[in-house]
Amino acid sequence: MSRSRPAPLVVVAALVVLEAIAFLGLGVVLVADLTRGNAALPAATVFMALFALGVAALLGGAARGLWRGRRWARSPVMTWQILLVVMSLGWLGVEASVWAVAVTVVAVLVAVGLLLPSVVAATTGSASSDPGSGPHDDGPGTAVDPARSGA
Repeated sequence: MSRSRPAPLVVVAALVVLEAIAFLGLGVVLVADLTRGNAALPAATVFMALFALGVAALLGGAARGLWRGRRWARSPVMTWQILLVVMSLGWLGVEASVWAVAVTVVAVLVAVGLLLPSVVAATTGSASSDPGSGPHDDGPGTAVDPARSGA
């Protein structure tokens, strides 16, 4: 991606990296508990550690994809933000805490940021200076000439 990145894309990618770091930390803590013998339910702790490390890897890869302007990176990030909002609203229903509010705010910021036109354009390649390249252009030779199509 040779052009400069829009500011909202930089913010979204940074917040996704922050989420990845948080899950990496959670995975490391769970592995440490497991190796020290502090885990009350070792099998569940193994699952949670693997899950946290997997989510960290997915979010890290998706943040890299967003940074590079890749379209595929929006889907896993948006899916994860929706899950975070659902979980955090459940937490808020039980007890209002700073963590639940923080998770909700970050997830909403990332989700809204992913939908901003500048971010969508930066991750679909539709922000090109070529006048024939738009969001509905499928590449060279695929455009339909209205004069020839009878429209």
